[in-house]
Amino acid sequence: MGLRSVVAGVALFCGSLVHAASSFSPARPPAIPLAVKGPYLNSWLNVGSDGGNGGYLAGEWPRFWTQQITGWAGFIRVDGKAYNWLGAPPGADLVDQTDFSYTSTRSTFVMNVGGKVEMNITFLSPVTPSDLRRQSLVFSYLEVAVHSLDGASHDVQLYADVSAEWASGDLSAIVQWDYNSADGVAYHQFERQSQQPISETNQLPNWGTWFWSTKDVDNLSWQSGADTDVRGAFINNGVLPNTKDTNFRAVQDSWPVFGFANDLGSVGSASVSTLYSIGMTQDGAINLLGEGSDLTTYPALWNSYFGSDVEAMTFFYNDYDEASSLSTDLDNKVASDSLAAAGQNYLTLTSLSVRQTFGALQFTGTDSDPLVFLKEISSNSDIQTVDVIFPAIPLILYTNPALLNYLLKPLFLNQENGHYPNTNAIHDLGTFPVAKGYPDGSDEPMPLEECGNMIIMVLAYAQRTGDNDYLSQHYPILKQWAGYLVDEALIPADQISTDDFAGSLANQTNLGLKGIIGLRAMSEISDRTGNSDDASSYLDTATSYISQWQGFGLNTAADPPHATLSYGDEDSHGLLYNLYANSLLDFGDFVPQSVYNMQSDFYPTVALDYGVPLDTRHTYTKTDWMLWCAAIASSDTQDTIIRLVAGWIDSTPTNRPLTDLYDAQTGDYPGGLQFTARPVVGGHFALLALP
Repeated sequence: MGLRSVVAGVALFCGSLVHAASSFSPARPPAIPLAVKGPYLNSWLNVGSDGGNGGYLAGEWPRFWTQQITGWAGFIRVDGKAYNWLGAPPGADLVDQTDFSYTSTRSTFVMNVGGKVEMNITFLSPVTPSDLRRQSLVFSYLEVAVHSLDGASHDVQLYADVSAEWASGDLSAIVQWDYNSADGVAYHQFERQSQQPISETNQLPNWGTWFWSTKDVDNLSWQSGADTDVRGAFINNGVLPNTKDTNFRAVQDSWPVFGFANDLGSVGSASVSTLYSIGMTQDGAINLLGEGSDLTTYPALWNSYFGSDVEAMTFFYNDYDEASSLSTDLDNKVASDSLAAAGQNYLTLTSLSVRQTFGALQFTGTDSDPLVFLKEISSNSDIQTVDVIFPAIPLILYTNPALLNYLLKPLFLNQENGHYPNTNAIHDLGTFPVAKGYPDGSDEPMPLEECGNMIIMVLAYAQRTGDNDYLSQHYPILKQWAGYLVDEALIPADQISTDDFAGSLANQTNLGLKGIIGLRAMSEISDRTGNSDDASSYLDTATSYISQWQGFGLNTAADPPHATLSYGDEDSHGLLYNLYANSLLDFGDFVPQSVYNMQSDFYPTVALDYGVPLDTRHTYTKTDWMLWCAAIASSDTQDTIIRLVAGWIDSTPTNRPLTDLYDAQTGDYPGGLQFTARPVVGGHFALLALP
């Protein structure tokens, strides 16, 4: 469980074949990342039994996280017989998938085609946190390698297409397209005919240009047209007519697709590879209310490095060897560090979380002044939600702490320029992709939560970079937020925390702890900026508060003793995940070790089949917070929590990109809540982010 699973033959019919068994390593995830590089390039294969097909690439359409199909189809002809290897188009038998595996940046499928040839199909979405030029490119690779299985040579043709569905969340929108080549790259480009910059329909952008590309070689043929026409031409002939459909039309009108076919000729034991890329470009990316009184349009960051969208696209395509090497470096680092920290079950979690976290980020600005915007995917599509950035920071700090600066910058720009009237820190900046903030102060009210989060994150960044000038730059507003914590942290008023779905509650033990650690953090910020009197004052207050907090929030008379969910509710309990910040900031025994030991001993006693419940109000749990707790627990408790979550990944019926919220008893979505593809899974790196 969590190491390698084999799913028995799935009763899924397409053509005349039924899926044979495939192995899945290191686990069979709820959904498999295919092309995941940004909020809009976010395509997955549904797996879990709630609606997926068990993890088989052939016979299931890839989908955007909303569940809109991202039409992506593939056929292969071997000695004149066609097989389907990607998507669910009619007209051919399915290839036989024998293996699936994933790393931090890759999803790889192995296919047996009629016992004659084998296909190795790799979806690579590079993650280069310290190389913003490459990270700014919202593109992903698909490599298909074919070799003989039976010792004989076979006549092989390969086909792949994408549909206009990628370009619009409104299937009645008219799309236009073209075909061209540049720098050795052949490409179809397509976009909505009516561009509506910085707006969305059904979570997909109303602006931007999409590119579907491959190498411009002699054995290549291409076609744009109706799905049945283009795919039928390949199935019947093994070649496309090199013709462009000139009838620009709605996405759902005869379903325009953009196909490539390669005649691989006689394929023997030597592997023959074909490389594709899919991605998009936008000029303006985000509107932000920051400096000045009006919204500012921030360009997509790739514009700082490339003179045109075609130049960016061809660079990406031709950069495959370097991008692949950099991705392998990251894969190996995550694997080595995860295995050393907590074993294979931990790697099962961390490696599934990287693309999903970075896939929620939009890189904007300029190479000298980058800003990174985060989309709160699926829960409400807010932009720059502070308490969604906060759980994701372990992965950010692990890969490149400078990114945290770029993520927090829009929040500071908005609030320090007078666009938010409240004394506490803002919750978010609006709805992606328009960060207009809340000039009337009407954001979701999480005042204690966000003040603590901002101060903790700012210090975590400064500790890892030595950037004390950054602390000085923002000291006035940090001091304002710390003042709120002085007034409110010890006895939290009736309010919601980041777990807003659980409802409002007064005297939350875990929330109070966050505010108190935030004050301890403000003491160090003051010290680093030469404000020694403030440093002493905040330290004295934090020290007094943490002592009182132990009396309010710990039930030491219980057997076993534990922290309560709220002060005085002795039978209640919950994940005390905010304790992690004490360790992240290296505050040592500011929170006594006895509190760590108490919680570590307690969690296994209330664990259910798939994890430790978030609190006593429900049986659901959160993967990010469980991993925060595991990171600071004893080795036995750490292993238990990680084993339960890894086991859930391998057996959950959920069928969408990794949810961070599920029922710890059933492993399914809690009633009415389907979080999916959220960047908070960066919190799974909690153990690797500790100093």
